[in-house]
Amino acid sequence: MSATPQAFDRGHLLTEQPNPASEALDELDTDELVALFCENELETQQAVAAAAAALAAAIDAIAQRLSSGGRLFYLGAGTSGRLGVLDAAECPPTFCTPPELVQGVLAGGAPALLRSSEGLEDLFDAGPDDLKERGFGPADALVGIAAGGTTPYVLGGLSHARSIGALAIALACVPDDQAPMPCDIDIRLLTGAELLTGSTRLKAGTATKMALNILSTGVMVRLGKVYGNRMVDVAVTNSKLEDRALRILRDLAGVERTRGGELLSEAGGSVKLALLMALGRLDAHRAATHLATAGPSLRQALAALPPS
Repeated sequence: MSATPQAFDRGHLLTEQPNPASEALDELDTDELVALFCENELETQQAVAAAAAALAAAIDAIAQRLSSGGRLFYLGAGTSGRLGVLDAAECPPTFCTPPELVQGVLAGGAPALLRSSEGLEDLFDAGPDDLKERGFGPADALVGIAAGGTTPYVLGGLSHARSIGALAIALACVPDDQAPMPCDIDIRLLTGAELLTGSTRLKAGTATKMALNILSTGVMVRLGKVYGNRMVDVAVTNSKLEDRALRILRDLAGVERTRGGELLSEAGGSVKLALLMALGRLDAHRAATHLATAGPSLRQALAALPPS
């Protein structure tokens, strides 16, 4: 394959450096190999912890956008894009969000989830095109994910986001001086050299998944979808979730399982509404009306109840 303008030397990037600890990786016995991976993966926690301030800023900024009617988009190619799609897909069952609220945009679309289409990441204009196809606008937030920070598909998407006044957040695993990215908030997860040189599905991928877990969960906490440490904004759609809902009602409202089942039925399967009914001694209609005006946070809704 002939070189293209995008095929510049990326050897200086932190994610492309050879790791001295794994120079004899192919000579290690299996126990030694696993032990080395376990030890090396500890660096992912340190990298995420070092980015705590940027993650906190991103959570607050994204939550503000979503509270005002915007949406959150993850954009990436290869492993980075697949991790974004995964996090987006897990928001509806975890937080009862509509599928369009958090969206994962992957270079190559759905087929690229199962079969690599890495060549598409070199198309700068494809990022903006895919966002425009989803109706991405100024009210929305974008997290552009690129382990090495140089992916044209992601850089194009971030540039487009900034040009229209949307929130642009960059997430990469190299220092910003190695790969500057157009953004409002810059999250850098400096995981260092991979044991398998350049394979950013390893430490970089693990750190990215951790960061996305923090981002989406933190945003949903800010949006009032959590009470204490419980997923109260969840709909009961299968037996596992029903059991979890009944235990939440028992633990937080002192409701035994039979009565909990009745409350859930009256609440249309909404755990948050059933909790408000139990704790506020309200029927379903009054609880729904109160939640619509005093919510969406259950804690705020409870605090706004008139004294009994």
